[in-house]
Amino acid sequence: MANRISRRQALMLGGGALAGAATFGSVVGARSASAATDWFRLPIITANIGRKHLPARGPAIQAVRSGDPGNRPFVGWQEISEGDTGEPAMIAQNFGDAYDNAFLNDASSYRVPISVPTPWKVINSKPTFVHGVIPDVSPPRWVNEVVVEHGAHPGLKFVLINTHYLHGAYNGQQSPALRDDYDLHKKIHRERVMAHNEKGHLVIWTADTNNPGYDKATGQDAERKVFADGIDRINWLPGDGTVQLDLVNTNVVPMNVDDHNARVAIFRIRLA
Repeated sequence: MANRISRRQALMLGGGALAGAATFGSVVGARSASAATDWFRLPIITANIGRKHLPARGPAIQAVRSGDPGNRPFVGWQEISEGDTGEPAMIAQNFGDAYDNAFLNDASSYRVPISVPTPWKVINSKPTFVHGVIPDVSPPRWVNEVVVEHGAHPGLKFVLINTHYLHGAYNGQQSPALRDDYDLHKKIHRERVMAHNEKGHLVIWTADTNNPGYDKATGQDAERKVFADGIDRINWLPGDGTVQLDLVNTNVVPMNVDDHNARVAIFRIRLA
């Protein structure tokens, strides 16, 4: 008789077991919402469209869209609508309804838009002002960013940041008078990358750095470079490991507008 339990005790134990099962079920459900995925191909392109041979811009934009044949690339653009307004219509036409061209029609930060392809969706975006017009040297400079998430896989997300530094501080005439503005730009660029990284997010950035000796935006040992030289760069800073990224291959897309070619990084990405 000493091992017998009362009906009330049995009910209490049963209730606890049911409660435990419910709690376990909710945990499993939460994990299932962000279950590990297979690898997905992720092409990222940085493309300064240039100004010298304007009739070449249409074919150049088409070539960028086809920069990873058979796939839809992300594109960080520079020099869009800089001096004329031709490129937005060209980008909209060539990239079409399968894209969200973030910032392309922004009133201020339109020079550095970001093309985001389906099935990815923009869940947050932010433009950050860097500095104003420098007469005869530079238009206003901005850092644009989007947080994107895979439409079929909640939790598979990353941040893409795009920007364009001024010319002439660390290339061209290398004017010391321009370096305060350039260095401010790098400081803000770093702050935006780190703001997301500190939340555990993977951050990829594209840029015309206008500095052939440019290394890393953040100075972090973990920040990695797709290209070790040139002024057109793609770098990434891993997050907390929830989202994993591997560099698979690189490519170059000739644009024939000026001295810039588009640079392509082929990554693969998954939810771990």
